[in-house]
Amino acid sequence: MMQSRLKTVVVMKGKFIQMKIMDQATNTGTADPAYKGLYRIGAAAALIAAVIFRRNLDAEWMLLRGVGLIHAGPTAPPSTVVGWFTLLQSNKLLGLTLLNLFDLVNYALVGLMFLALLAALRRASPSWMAIAAALGFTGICVYLASNQAFSMLALSQQYATATGAQRAMLLAAGQAVLAIHQNASYAGKGIYLSFLLVSVAGLIISAVMLRGNIFSKVTAYMGILANSFGLGYYIALCFAPALGFIPLSISAIFLLLWYLRVGGRLWTLGSHGASGAFQATASSDRGISHMENVTQPS
Repeated sequence: MMQSRLKTVVVMKGKFIQMKIMDQATNTGTADPAYKGLYRIGAAAALIAAVIFRRNLDAEWMLLRGVGLIHAGPTAPPSTVVGWFTLLQSNKLLGLTLLNLFDLVNYALVGLMFLALLAALRRASPSWMAIAAALGFTGICVYLASNQAFSMLALSQQYATATGAQRAMLLAAGQAVLAIHQNASYAGKGIYLSFLLVSVAGLIISAVMLRGNIFSKVTAYMGILANSFGLGYYIALCFAPALGFIPLSISAIFLLLWYLRVGGRLWTLGSHGASGAFQATASSDRGISHMENVTQPS
């Protein structure tokens, strides 16, 4: 009788441990291993965004030009349509950089990174990650529809060969395009809205990282600093527009570090499994099965 009760207690305890381990496999410290392919894609996107297609390259260029580390190009973005056309004709790459061409690719890559982070962190906070995804993807779509780099390039090429009334029409068209986003007058709405939404989304994602063990605290705080300085850009616009490049430049540094750390961790999740907890779960399940077999009546 005593032996039978002991066997029953051991089996019940084993099943209780199994349930606890299974519950831990879905807690905030684990990522879903079903998305390994997406983790690798997100990792590659984050690393490419960090190394090549960084956001705010125009602000970085202006900062380096202002402190004298770069001697070529204007010390400030052109403030007129003719100025932009002239710059695009004389230095096409620099003109497109100041018109945020690289941000187009960056936002597309960030969209892939956000998608991978949504899969990795959705268990940590489903509600907040859903909000972050909605804000981030809306901001990315707004930006892709608002960037005017290629439109200004096409107009500048037409302007170079046009004469008389045609030039006047092209100048008017260029002014309309610049109204989407003009550094000198801050007339545009779309790009500012997109940057705001993506920064808020990044801040939420970084805060969610603190709730689990998938990403390190250092990675989370890097993201918080990067996106907080990004939001500080809007404070600068309100009180000191001429200094708006400062929070953007600082944000760019932390974004670079954040992308590198996020990319490295996502690659690990995609290559070696989402979390050691899954290996622990499988190992514990085998141990529990063995315990039940041992304690069954002969």
